[in-house]
Amino acid sequence: MVKETGYYDLLGVKPDATSEELKKAYRKLALKYHPDKNPNEGERFKAISQAYEVLSDREKRQIYDDGGEAAIKKGGADTGDFRSPMDFFEKFFGAGFGGGGRRRERRGKDVVHQMSVQLEELYNGATRKLALQKNVICDKCEGRGGKKGAIEKCMQCRGSGVETRVQQIGPGLVQHTEQVCRKCLGTGEMISEKDRCKQCNGRKTVRERKVLEVHIEKGMRDGQKIIFNGEGDHEPDSQPGDIIILLDEKEHSTFVHAGTDLMMKMPIQLVEALCGFERVIKTLDDRDLVIRSKPGDVVKHEMTKCVMEEGMPLYKNPLEKGRLIIQFEVIFPPTIPLTVIPTLEQCLPPRPEVTIPLDAETVELEEFDPKQRRQQQHQRMAYEEDDRGYEQGPRIEQCSSS
Repeated sequence: MVKETGYYDLLGVKPDATSEELKKAYRKLALKYHPDKNPNEGERFKAISQAYEVLSDREKRQIYDDGGEAAIKKGGADTGDFRSPMDFFEKFFGAGFGGGGRRRERRGKDVVHQMSVQLEELYNGATRKLALQKNVICDKCEGRGGKKGAIEKCMQCRGSGVETRVQQIGPGLVQHTEQVCRKCLGTGEMISEKDRCKQCNGRKTVRERKVLEVHIEKGMRDGQKIIFNGEGDHEPDSQPGDIIILLDEKEHSTFVHAGTDLMMKMPIQLVEALCGFERVIKTLDDRDLVIRSKPGDVVKHEMTKCVMEEGMPLYKNPLEKGRLIIQFEVIFPPTIPLTVIPTLEQCLPPRPEVTIPLDAETVELEEFDPKQRRQQQHQRMAYEEDDRGYEQGPRIEQCSSS
C-alpha cells in the first residue's frame, strides 16, 4: 500500500503501474502540456515532470510510496532536489524540443481546410463540426514501428534516407544527384517483416478519425483563420502540426459584408423618392427594421444613407456593431400620361426658361444603342472602299494565247 497517490494521479496511472506504463503516460502528458504548445500550463508541466522524475527512479519511488511527497522533499539533495522540467524533458525525448536558445524539435506540416460559411453565421456566431482523418502515433508499438531492438540502419543510404547517384554526362564529367532512398523510403531505418508492428505495419502511425468542433465567433470575416494547435498529423520524434480552418464567406442575396459595415441596395419608385416611403428590412438575426424617409425629403438616385449600430458585430466585442449602409435606386416610369403633366407641373419646381435662336434646328431624341455607331463606321468604310475602286477604273485581265 502506498501512503499517497498524488504523483500517480498526475500521470493518470495506478500505483502498481509498470515502468513502461509510467513512461507512456509521461510521454503523452509532457507533449500535451509542454509550454511551447500550452503556454498557460507551465505549472502543470512542471508537476508532471517532477512526478515522473520520482516514479521513474526505483529508489525515489520507494521513498514516495512509504512516506509520500513530504518524504521526498525531506530526503535532501539526492531525492528532494528536482531538475529543471525542461532539462528533464529534453533528456527523455532527446535534445531539440525546448524553447529559448535550444534547437527546436522537428514539426509536422500544418493542414489547411477551407470551410464555406454563410453571412448569417458570421453575424450570429455558429458551431460547425468537421470530420477528418489524420495520422496518430501507433499506440501498440509506441511509434517504433516494430519490436524493441528490431530497427536497423538502412545499409543502402547508411541511415540518411537519401541516396546519391553518379551519372557520367561527358568525357571526364560526372553529375551527382540525390533522391529519396528507394529501399527505406527516406526513413533511414529498416524493420524486417516478421518484426513489424501488426497494427501499423511498420509505418509507426495509424489513421484515426477526428471530429473537431469549429466555433465561428460573431464578427469573424472572410478569410479569417481558426487554428487547432497540435491537431495535425503526428510523426515520430516531432511535434504535430496544426489544423487551420480558413473561412470562406458565401455571397448573400441582400447584404454585402464590408468590414464592420453591411451594405445593401434598395430600389424605390419615383413616387416614393418624391413623396416618402416605408420599407421593412429583415435583419440577419431575423428582426424587422422599418426604414422610413422624412416627409418632404427627396431621395435622389444612388443616394446613400446609413443606420447606425445595425451593421456587423465587432469581433471580440459583439455588443457593438457597425453601420447598415443603404444605396437607393430610384425607378422612373417609362412614360407619363399627357393628361397628368399639367398637374405635375403645378407640384414640381418650374422649368427653366430657354431662349431659342431663330435659326436653330429641332432634332428628335432616340434610344441610345452603343453598337449603332460601330455599324455606321463599318458601312462608311465599305462605301469608301467602293468609291476608291471606281476611281481606279475597271481592272483588265490579259489572256495569253498559246
